Amino acid sequence: MNKDRMEGNWLQFKGKVKEQWGKLTDDDLDVIAGKRDQLLGKIQERHGLSQEEAEKQVTAWKDRNPTDFFERY
Repeated sequence: MNKDRMEGNWLQFKGKVKEQWGKLTDDDLDVIAGKRDQLLGKIQERHGLSQEEAEKQVTAWKDRNPTDFFERY
């Protein structure tokens, strides 16, 4: 997959992430840029969650969203 298509998909995915974890800022999402470990860290930081809870939430969210960005890239 080419870089432009990946970036376009990230922009779409980013909106879904913000819907789920509203305390994440656009700057946070720019830093995350599609990296799962970065997403987990920012969710922990902004929402005051443990690593285990953040992982649990991301896994549950991923299971509810069949077009998972992280599994494709």
